[in-house]
Amino acid sequence: MSGSEKFNVFSFTGKMKILHLSWFAFFITFVVWFNFAPLLQSVKESLGLTTAEIKTLLILNVAFTIPARVVVGMLTDKYGPRIVYSLLLAICSIPCFVFALSDNFVQAAIARFALGLIGAGFVIGIRLVSEWFPHNELGTAEGIYGGWGNFGSAAAAFTLPTVAVMFGGEDGWRYAMAITGVMSLLFSFVFYRSVTDTPKGATYYKPKNGGAMEVTSKSDFFLLLLMKVPMYGALALLAWKLSPSGIGMFSDSVVNAVYVVLALIYAFDAAQVWKVNKHVFVEPVPEIHQYKFKQVAVLNVLYFATFGSELAVVSMLPLFFADTFELTPVVAGMVASAYAFMNLMSRPGGGWLSDKFGRKPTLLILTAGLAVGYFVMGQVDGAWPVWLAVVAAMGCSFFVQSGEGAVFAAVPLIKRRMTGQIAGMTGAYGNVGAVVYLTVLSLVDYSTFFLIIAGTAVLGFVTLLFMEEPSGQIAEVNDDGTITMIDVAKA
Repeated sequence: MSGSEKFNVFSFTGKMKILHLSWFAFFITFVVWFNFAPLLQSVKESLGLTTAEIKTLLILNVAFTIPARVVVGMLTDKYGPRIVYSLLLAICSIPCFVFALSDNFVQAAIARFALGLIGAGFVIGIRLVSEWFPHNELGTAEGIYGGWGNFGSAAAAFTLPTVAVMFGGEDGWRYAMAITGVMSLLFSFVFYRSVTDTPKGATYYKPKNGGAMEVTSKSDFFLLLLMKVPMYGALALLAWKLSPSGIGMFSDSVVNAVYVVLALIYAFDAAQVWKVNKHVFVEPVPEIHQYKFKQVAVLNVLYFATFGSELAVVSMLPLFFADTFELTPVVAGMVASAYAFMNLMSRPGGGWLSDKFGRKPTLLILTAGLAVGYFVMGQVDGAWPVWLAVVAAMGCSFFVQSGEGAVFAAVPLIKRRMTGQIAGMTGAYGNVGAVVYLTVLSLVDYSTFFLIIAGTAVLGFVTLLFMEEPSGQIAEVNDDGTITMIDVAKA
């Protein structure tokens, strides 16, 4: 752990170099992942797509990220962040180029679904940053990584339409998309050549089993199986949205086949969990190696409410402002971007607060603020001054993104060698939340939508009461069988 070096955000050496390269890699993944939204109208006109087909592309864009974050988290723990992040950036440039060259809806849909893979990049950096920073700086470092990286979506919204206009013509959007793919491909080489998984001399701890997440008690075994259900449920919900009961992209027979496949995959997943953890039913795990999976479950619920609501609200906020205050699309988009801009300071702020005041107290305060923030958003209507509605959105955004930072200030402190898997599952719950909230939005009005998010935040607050403040030390087994105790006490 490179803890003796001073935390100086303007430095580009040692651990700070790793932090800057990590957040920029994540920034590029978000530019690529959200390069579609600001060019949506141009794509629609160029390919002759219907509104329903555009909405389908938006759904497909987040679908694959749910399983991808879990799988990529496991690969990161096994092979290390350097090679996994480099490969992800390189591989995902391919569907980016395919989308830029697509001539019809089917080609665009396949490319957009595949691009959901790049949304898994987030969990890789969580593990990498946790290897380089001591526990008393970890929340701040993870917050900078997540917040500055997340800003890639706002950067895409501001720059890509201009790039498309610079190239001109109806194919301008294609060049803008392709440039993001080139960025991803080139930075994959930079990242590979510039990063190491750990500081010199440090050990990179790997899970004993890569096939499924380890648990250390019988009750945690069943809780893990339960917490996997919503991830498959969200994919089933997406299938329903594409059925004749939804937007009608797939027939009932195709959707039913998807349900069967999801059920079979869950059964296989459960079998893997049993294979990895069946020993807990035979003999108790030594106390020194135990961890409480309920900590992971609580963080999953909180990320559902925080990042899940952010993805959903970023998607709908321009339309909300346009409809509520009769603004032009351009003005509504600029006004709504204030929500995403808060990422620059809010998410690092949430991590910093966690470092200073503890993980659980910070999460309790931020989750309460999250509930109040969305309750206030539920009261906004056309009678409000626009500036006041923007202030309400920014205030709500502060608690949302600070909460995200505080969640991932706690994730690496649960079990170091499983950080990628834990971050993958928690990160996937953010996408599960987005799918659920966007589905809710298609069924209710704006006010009800915000109030439902506020209700889930209250549920998250109650769940949080069962969380325990990370403290003491974690036992990690070295390759030679010796045990190292890693300090996770709060600052």
